[in-house]
Parts: sequence; structure tokens; C-alpha cells
Amino acid sequence: MKKILIVATAIVWSLSMNAQTANDYLELTREVLKVEKKAAVTEAMQLSEAESQPFWNLYNEYQAALYVVQNKRIAIIKDYSDNFDSLSDEKADELWIGSLKYEQELLKLKKRYHAKFKKVVSPGRAARFMQLENKIETLIDASLALEIPLIETK
Repeated sequence: MKKILIVATAIVWSLSMNAQTANDYLELTREVLKVEKKAAVTEAMQLSEAESQPFWNLYNEYQAALYVVQNKRIAIIKDYSDNFDSLSDEKADELWIGSLKYEQELLKLKKRYHAKFKKVVSPGRAARFMQLENKIETLIDASLALEIPLIETK
């Protein structure tokens, strides 16, 4: 879990670099996080041989869908960073509404995949996986909260 927090912090730092380098670094960081996260899930889930193949197939599908949703969050953070010095009330409101839409979309994705995971592993194991996802997300959220400054009101 500590490695995941370190990678999450690196994601935040990558957003402050120049565009091409930041995008390259962000993708590299996401790849490292993906590997670390999969190792943490493997350790925590302790799947039987029968559960393993269907779980990992669905896990990969979920991660691909999650990647798309997380791109929206990254776009919001980049937009905030790009406009931080001249942030109008309207832009601040737009960013906040975008953040809420991201959270709604993420919750919808989690609900949909929780139902799918319950079909390939027991409901308890599905809940365990979603709990692990939430823990990892919380670590990333904490790292982002520490690094992203509050909006400066004019």
C-alpha cells in the first residue's frame, strides 16, 4: 500500500511538468501504479484456481473502464492547474461541477462492476475487492488533497 501512495504522489507531481513530458510521465506512473495495484489485489484476494481466471478477466475489463473515467479527473486537475492564476468564479464553478460529474460516473462504474464481480466470485469476495479499490482510491485522494491548493478567491 505504501508503494501505491508513492506512485499516487508521483502522479500529482507529474501534472505540474510541461505538457508532453507530463503526459509521458503520467502514463509511466499509471503503468507502475497498475502493476503495484495488481500485486496488492493478488495478495489481498487470495483467489482459488477456479475463481482466478474469471476474476482477472473481469478485473482487466474494470481497470480499462476505470482508466477512461480517471482520465476525466486528470483533465479536471490539468484544467485547474492551467487556470489557477486567473481562476474566475465561473471557471471555479465549472471545475467543481465537473468534479461532481466525475464522482457520479465513478460511483456508477463501481456499482455496475460490483454486480459483475459478484457473479464471478462470492459476494463477500466482491465486497472485499471493492473495499480494496476504495482504500487505494482513498490513498490517491489523500495525496491529491495534499498537493492541490485550494481555490484562491478574488
